[in-house]
Amino acid sequence: MRLQGKNILVTGGASGIGLASVERCLEEGANLVIADLPSSEGDKRARELDAKHSGRCLFVPVDVTSTAEVDALLDKMQAELGSVDGVFNNAGIGNLGASTEVTDDDFHKVIDINLTGVFRVARAALRFMEKQGSGSIVNCASILGVFGQSQTAAYTAAKGGVVNMTRTLALEYATKGIRVNSIGPGYIDTPLLEALDDEMRQFLIDLHPMKRLGRPEEIANAFLFLVSDEASFVTGTNLLVDGGFTAGKS
Repeated sequence: MRLQGKNILVTGGASGIGLASVERCLEEGANLVIADLPSSEGDKRARELDAKHSGRCLFVPVDVTSTAEVDALLDKMQAELGSVDGVFNNAGIGNLGASTEVTDDDFHKVIDINLTGVFRVARAALRFMEKQGSGSIVNCASILGVFGQSQTAAYTAAKGGVVNMTRTLALEYATKGIRVNSIGPGYIDTPLLEALDDEMRQFLIDLHPMKRLGRPEEIANAFLFLVSDEASFVTGTNLLVDGGFTAGKS
């Protein structure tokens, strides 16, 4: 059991990569807090998983654009489980559109959820981790945090910010027993891609040298490594899990 007795928070944990990460950590002996919007299936998933695994699985509704809700989330986790040992900052939204058509509101929304929301959660978690003298934060970035792509100005700005913010937080807390890393997934076969037609889906597949989309459990396995003690000398890195997408794009 690689996470026996550890208490882990996963934002955006009700579906896709987040849910796969919750399940993977439960399999390794952790207690989990699923944080997601009140409208998500987080409560249902938490109850199902709590009955299935030995570790506790709780759902706490949260909107990561609210500092008050994020702070309350971490307070509740500490009160219920006794520590904040690991965090997967996974909540996020997509955005596509020509830059001249992106409104201020559209741009600010993506930044507020995908970048500022990540900071809010990290900041709240770090306050507890610093008192404990230990902890691991993993932020979900993207291949588009490393390379640009047309019609994704807000998204790439946010994810690029996540990658560099991760480095800064890692440096700031490197001597305090806290590690901060990020994951850069390629295109992953999650419910977010279900609306794509066959042509667009094949286009995305062909972007990856491995000629397939990633699976949520493959990102979950990367998170498991980074949040565990096996990655005890790893901090400030952006682990690309992308089927070779970025290999030829230096």
